[in-house]
Amino acid sequence: MKTARILVMALLVGTLAACGTNPVTGKKEIQFISESSEIAIGNQNYAPMRQSEGGDVNVMPELSAYVNEVGQKLAAVSDRKLPYEFVVLNSSVPNAWCLPGGKIAVNRGLLTELGSEAELAAVLGHEIVHGAARHGAKAQERGTLLQAGMVVAQVGLGTSRISPTAANILLAGSGVGAQMVQMKFGRDQESEADYYGMLYMKRAGYDPAAAVALQETFVRLSKESGRSQNWLEGLFASHPPSAERVADNRQSLAKIGAGGEVGSERYQQRIAALVAAKPAYDKYNQAVAAASKKDYAGARKLAADAAALLPREGRFAQLQGDTLLVEKKPAEALPHYERAIALNPGYYGSYLGAGTAQYRLGNKSKAREWLQKSHELLPTAPSAYFLGLLAREGGDANGALQYFRAAADSQSEYGQLAASEYLRMDLPQNPGNYLATGAQRDATGRALLVIENRSPAALTGIRLTPVFVDAAGSVTRTGKQRDLGTATLAAGQRAALDVGLGALGDAELQALRFRVDTAQLADAAR
Repeated sequence: MKTARILVMALLVGTLAACGTNPVTGKKEIQFISESSEIAIGNQNYAPMRQSEGGDVNVMPELSAYVNEVGQKLAAVSDRKLPYEFVVLNSSVPNAWCLPGGKIAVNRGLLTELGSEAELAAVLGHEIVHGAARHGAKAQERGTLLQAGMVVAQVGLGTSRISPTAANILLAGSGVGAQMVQMKFGRDQESEADYYGMLYMKRAGYDPAAAVALQETFVRLSKESGRSQNWLEGLFASHPPSAERVADNRQSLAKIGAGGEVGSERYQQRIAALVAAKPAYDKYNQAVAAASKKDYAGARKLAADAAALLPREGRFAQLQGDTLLVEKKPAEALPHYERAIALNPGYYGSYLGAGTAQYRLGNKSKAREWLQKSHELLPTAPSAYFLGLLAREGGDANGALQYFRAAADSQSEYGQLAASEYLRMDLPQNPGNYLATGAQRDATGRALLVIENRSPAALTGIRLTPVFVDAAGSVTRTGKQRDLGTATLAAGQRAALDVGLGALGDAELQALRFRVDTAQLADAAR
């Protein structure tokens, strides 16, 4: 145990010794995530995060081309050269984000709120600084330090005699990319992004006054009681505006100096197609709201209206399919999904819906093809769950277990279903992973079995065998198998039971273990 503590402390000291200079601010700081690692994090998470945030706006690829054009002008004058990328995502939520390594995305919902190219440059310059100044990498470094500190605190505490193995299949997981997108940067980092973003605007020929005006607009909008939920869950959540921030930006503007391109007319020309499509997306948003209230017929009508306004948008057809699928009408849903796939073959959601519909219709080959495509684009609990069912039905038990285990990392409805299926398959082979056991004495000195159900379901049909081990853990004696009969343990329940071992001495009690031989789900025993 002492050796483990020394190793962890050595790692922590090594971490703290990894100092460097921030490429934007010039300040000394801890840096133990290398630039190549930052770029790798961004590359690994960029595509799945774009999928999870709505996918690229494929009906108007000129939008991403335009945003990339402006972004690269700013990237060219930044203090750190990274493989910057810029895309526009198909989401009405007004937001923008940056992954480590300079992977940046802007939602179409933000573009329609901006008034000029200079304001777009303000948004992109701000996000470029988040990447250039290592703000996302710093968050990872802080997390690593925290985890190391927790390990140091726990070393030396010993381990429980009751293994928590079963709990591991229920742990929720989240990717680095999701954490980055949802992260709220600290005030100092937001200030850095504001100041250096304005500086990059000036260097690239844009008027940094547009950044101040934009922040003033955001402050005004944040105070409006009628502001939509989209704003609250978008830019205001990740980049909260404030009067103090506006005042700081005004001081920065006085230092940097106003003047430069604004590009209002050019901006409106370049996003004209998006502005023209806004009524269609507004209808779509209304359809989503109706569906959330279980008004599926109303949602389909609104989605059809949106499709009439913008026939090339596959998301409208997908929503029609989704509402029919939730009403258990897979045959009716399927043509809508097929149209959505034809219109937008690079988005995971349509393949997920189509694969689910095909599975429910019994077309397993096509279901597998489309669910695998969806899973490749964005691994989700539903796709993993249905692929697990297909693997099991095809005789691939190991593949099914892998899919179910992956899906169980989600706390969603499908994650819970997958966890149940995983338990149903794994319990017969590994009952000891789900039942923790120990021994203690009662008031009369008799040895008792202490047993706890660590699975998410009630268990019964439990048989176990007492074994006695020596100091090295080797079995010295095996007792007679005990059958707990019809005893049922609810999920999380602990019980102390007399299994007929009688009174044991201290040495025997300390050497006593219980091997779990069998257990079954209580609902399967009925």
